[in-house]
Amino acid sequence: MFSNIKELYRCRVLVISLVIREVKLRYQGSVLGFFWTFLSPFLLMCVYTVVFSVFLRINIENYPVFLFCGLLPWAWFSTSILDGADSIIRGGELITRVLFPPQVLPTVTVFSNLINFVLSLPILFLFLLLFKIKIATSLIALPIVMIIQAVFTMGVVLMVSALNVHFRDVQHILGNLIIMWFFATPIIYPSTSIPVRLRFIIYVNPMGTLIKAYQDILFYQHFPNWVLLGIAFCSGVVMFFFGNLIFNRYREFFPEEV
Repeated sequence: MFSNIKELYRCRVLVISLVIREVKLRYQGSVLGFFWTFLSPFLLMCVYTVVFSVFLRINIENYPVFLFCGLLPWAWFSTSILDGADSIIRGGELITRVLFPPQVLPTVTVFSNLINFVLSLPILFLFLLLFKIKIATSLIALPIVMIIQAVFTMGVVLMVSALNVHFRDVQHILGNLIIMWFFATPIIYPSTSIPVRLRFIIYVNPMGTLIKAYQDILFYQHFPNWVLLGIAFCSGVVMFFFGNLIFNRYREFFPEEV
């Protein structure tokens, strides 16, 4: 794990340049370009708002903002997983180069989506102002939550990117898994609506804890539960270690498989 981190640090200029290129190429040729960064979650928010506040009537004041606070970090996570799964395969030409460290490719995927998330935050802050929700001092905890999510996401992406090279079904399984994971995470509904006997699902789901932390900081205007956030951090470190373990197990076969 530490050798992978050292390699990434040595290649930091390459990683930064690839992240910038990825962000620029993502919407190249589209009419709206960069605006798709926040337009996609905004449209999704509109659909879910109509369905769950009008049809199914989830009783949450300022529900669109509550929903947006969860959708943006989820978009960062889910897009990183789905794009990262085939990052090694898409970068086949680079992988076959002897001196190219393969962990650069999934890293670029995670951080390019992080950039999209950060660029979408001003729109979220605008929504908070429109709905007269003040930005509280709890905002200083936001970078901590983002770092924990980055560590956890990086571990998952390293694992699935390596497995997908050897088992191409992984990418197809992930599409269904992400949908189930989405509905098991309190994004479109508050965590308090989960029956008490089932609330353990949030505690064993790091993304559930992280989404709740985003909602606490941005929507409810108070600091997150630091104990649960500490557990999520430990889970992220374990996942990062496990992801590196799987990645190192298969990395020597990448040039042959791609």
